[in-house]
Amino acid sequence: MFDTTILAFGLGGGEIAVIVVIVLLLFGGKKIPELMRGLGKGIKEFKDGKDGADDAVDQNHSNTNKPL
Repeated sequence: MFDTTILAFGLGGGEIAVIVVIVLLLFGGKKIPELMRGLGKGIKEFKDGKDGADDAVDQNHSNTNKPL
């Protein structure tokens, strides 16, 4: 009934395990938290920038609908 693969990439549990092992071998256990922290900060900055752009568009759109 449920498919166990990740839909976006077609990866199953075995493939994900292999990827995790390769990442651990390449970066080591001490570097991974630092990498994840940087990734989290990047995602947060992207969301903040996107929200700021949406607010600017909304504000500009509301200013153009005022009667002359």
